[in-house]
Order: sequence, then structure tokens, then C-alpha cells
Amino acid sequence: MNLLRSASTVSLWTLLSRVTGLLRESLLAATFGASAMTDAFNVAFRIPNLFRRMFAEGAFSQAFIPVLAATHAREGHAATRDLVDRVASVLFWVLLLVCVLGVLAAPLLVWAMASGLQQDPRGYDAAVWMTRFMFPYIGFMSLVALASGVLNTYRRFAVPAATPVLLNVCTIAAVYFVAPRLPGLGIEPIFAMAMGVMAGGVLQLAVQFPALRAIGVVPRLTWRWSELRRSWADPGTRSIVRLMAPALLGVSVAQLSLLINTQIASHLRPGSVSWLSYADRLMEFPTAMLGVALGVVLMPQLSAARASGDAQEYSDLLDWGLRIVVLLALPCAVALLVFGEPLVAVLFHYRAFTDFDVHQTAVALNGWGIGLLGLVAIKVLAPGYYAKQDTTTPVRIAVAVLVLTQFLNYLLVPRLAHAALSLSIGLGALVNAGWLLWGLRRQGSYRARPGWLRFGLQVVVACGLLAGYLAWAALAWDWLRMSALWRAGTLAAVVAAGALLYLAAVRLLGVDLRQFMRAARAEK
Repeated sequence: MNLLRSASTVSLWTLLSRVTGLLRESLLAATFGASAMTDAFNVAFRIPNLFRRMFAEGAFSQAFIPVLAATHAREGHAATRDLVDRVASVLFWVLLLVCVLGVLAAPLLVWAMASGLQQDPRGYDAAVWMTRFMFPYIGFMSLVALASGVLNTYRRFAVPAATPVLLNVCTIAAVYFVAPRLPGLGIEPIFAMAMGVMAGGVLQLAVQFPALRAIGVVPRLTWRWSELRRSWADPGTRSIVRLMAPALLGVSVAQLSLLINTQIASHLRPGSVSWLSYADRLMEFPTAMLGVALGVVLMPQLSAARASGDAQEYSDLLDWGLRIVVLLALPCAVALLVFGEPLVAVLFHYRAFTDFDVHQTAVALNGWGIGLLGLVAIKVLAPGYYAKQDTTTPVRIAVAVLVLTQFLNYLLVPRLAHAALSLSIGLGALVNAGWLLWGLRRQGSYRARPGWLRFGLQVVVACGLLAGYLAWAALAWDWLRMSALWRAGTLAAVVAAGALLYLAAVRLLGVDLRQFMRAARAEK
């Protein structure tokens, strides 16, 4: 199969997801600004998101997809379907218990993540209410993760990549149609966002079923205790659970860093949590389009290559992914660093979102720009370990990086306030990616193909030209005073011209873009 075509499919759907996500955040910023109530929503939404990333997109996916891909490659469709049935049954009942406990423990969770919200009791109470209302979102998204793992293993990438759009559509609809009606009912308008999140979770799960039915792998849940015990005792299920333990620790470390940063931000100036959240949305745009898309496509391919014993294919897949990361993530990092304030102004500078908010968000965005290359590279390098069912090594690295990140927070927060929090994570991501790469090379799992030095220099020179152009564009217009339509049109023109400039530069410098149009074997 053509890896670039598959990655492009995921990236295009991810692009639509991120565009609608930015529209959602722009509406949130324009309608509610950066205040204690938006901090409350961002904290409340971050809690189920934290668990989702830990269980659904994190530990569960890292353990489930390699085992599923290996089962599919070695034993065929029937064995794969049976494994999905057993895992889905166990997962469903575990999720039900977790959701009930999460709803009950909402006050404790909000205090643990952002005790500083107690500076405004109204905001703190709103965060608790929205956490309770949205916590079942983790259940829907964990089942979506299971369905996505199955579809990706069968190389059906479009539906899993497209479903996040539904969350954004639901929350946008909630802001437009629900929020204006809530004050008349004595309900805070921000609560409409929580309603949109839950509606999005239900729809994302619902659209998986037609795609699963098309490949004949709709999970059949067991309701009997005896059958559930047999599902739990199954070697495939136990293998996934065994792999999840260290993976869960590793993902927990990453989420713990986010939790600590949210806690610190909640004690800084009101609005700090929101500034970081808006900057985070912009950072996730290239991270998701590049890193997540590559990770989604490479994980089953790496697992299949490992299962078939093809070490050269395994190494070549990693090399291809890393070259794509350098080619595309580095210019994105340049844009976040040099052109951050215009990006924030175009997306968020409306109504309640002030000039000061734009500046504070852009400052936080600089930290993400510094670490973007590492953040994206991790999405390619970590699957190199998970495909070998090695979830322990990334955990050890993540723990060390967490310590480093918090040490940087200790040094930088008194000087840089909320901006230090994104900078520390960005620097930690660079260390994490470098460590993962070193480990794969030391194990002999990855052997770089010739031409990396020349390729790197070509990309750096092209990025230098791009940086000069974007620096000029950032000063050529008064982005904070332009009308909304003119500002959006100018941004589109600047970004399009910058992309063409960069691609033309790398081509003229000798980068053969056709080398990335590689085809990989679907099976040995």
C-alpha cells in the first residue's frame, strides 16, 4: 500500500478536524473570552480528555493495535474478530465502572487538577458540574479507540480520522443554538459547551458501526459473568493487559506533566489556563496533521513488519517517517515561532478576546514552536517500540523527562509565568524524541539510510528563507486592527505563499520530493 496516500487521507481528515476545532475555539474565545468561566470549562474538559488520552488513545491503543495487527497477520480474520469480541466485552464493563467513579469523584478531580479555581467559587462550582456531565465522554471515546484500532489494522483509515469532526460540529452548534437560550433558564451559557461535547461523543461512536460492519468485525459483547471471565482469561486479552500496565504508566507520566502545568497555571493570573489552552489548540494543528497521521499509518505497518521478521522494512518505515517529520514539522515550528501573533489574532481576536489575550496566547505559543519537532517525532518513534511490544522503554524515558520538565518549570515560571509551562514541555519533548531515537539506533532496530546530512541542511536553509518571509509578513500588516474578513484573507494568502516558497526552496536545493511517494507492502 502507498504510505503517503494513507497518511494523506488521515491528514486531510485531520485538517478538517483541526479547522473545525479552531473554529470551535475561536467561537469559544469570542463568546466567553479568557475568564474564570472559560478556565472552568477548559479544566472540566481536560479531565475526561486526560483519562481519554491515558486509556483510549494512550495505553489501550499502544497495547491493543500491535497485538491485533500481529493476530491478523499470523492467524487471519476469524481469530482477529474473536479477539475483538473478547477485548470489547472486558473494556465495556471496565469503562462503565470508571465512568461511575469519575462522576462521583468530580470535586476531588477538579481540586487535584486546578485547585486555584477556588479563587472564584462560581468558576470552581461550574468546573465540578461540567466535569460530572462530561466524564462519560471517556467511555464513548475509549470504545471509539477500540473501533479505530480495528479499522486501522484493516487499513480503513478514513472513518477513524473523520470522526473527531463530529465533536467540533456539535460544540459549534451548541455555542450558536444552545448557549443563547440558557440564561433564560437560569443556566450559565458556558454549560452549552459541555452539552456539545457529550453529543459529539455519542455521534463519534455511532459512525463507527457501519464501517465495522463493512469488514465484518462489529464487536459482540458478552453479558454473562462466566463468558466475561473466559474473555478475561484469554491469552490475547491478557497480553494486551500486560502491555497496558507499563504503557499506562508512560502515558500517565505525560498526562501528569499536563496536570501539574494546569495546576500551576490555575494559581497564576486569571486567564492563564485559557491562554495555554488556545495556544495548545494551535500547536495541535501540525502535531495532529503530521504526528498523529504518521503514527496511525505506521503503527500497524511496523507491527506487521515485526511479526513477519522483516527488519529492513521495519527500519525503512521509521526512516521514511522521520524524513517526513523533518520536511514538514520544521517549517511549521518556524511559523509558530515567527508568525504566532498573527495566527492567534486571526483565529481568536474577536469580541471578548482582547489585544492582551492575543499577546499572552502568542507568548505561550512560542514554547510549543520550540518543541514542535520533538512533539511530532515522538509520534513516529514511540510506535517503533510499541510495534515490538516494548512499552517499558518509553516509560522510563517519559519519567526522566517529567523530572526534567518540572525542574525547568521551577526555574522558568517565576520569570516567564504561563509561557514557561509550554516552553518546558517543548524542551522536554525534544529530549524525549532524541532519547527514543538513540535507543532505537542502539538496539539496531533503526539504521538511517544515506543522505541525512545533506537532506537536513537543505531543509534548514529552506526554513531560513521561510522565517525571513514570515517575519516580514508579521510586521507588514497591523493584524490586530484589520477587519475580520480582510485579516482572514490576508492570512490565507500569506500562508499559501509561504508554503509555495518553502516547497520551491527545498526542490531547488535538491530535495527529491518523489522519494516520499514510497509504496510499502501491505503484507509479506
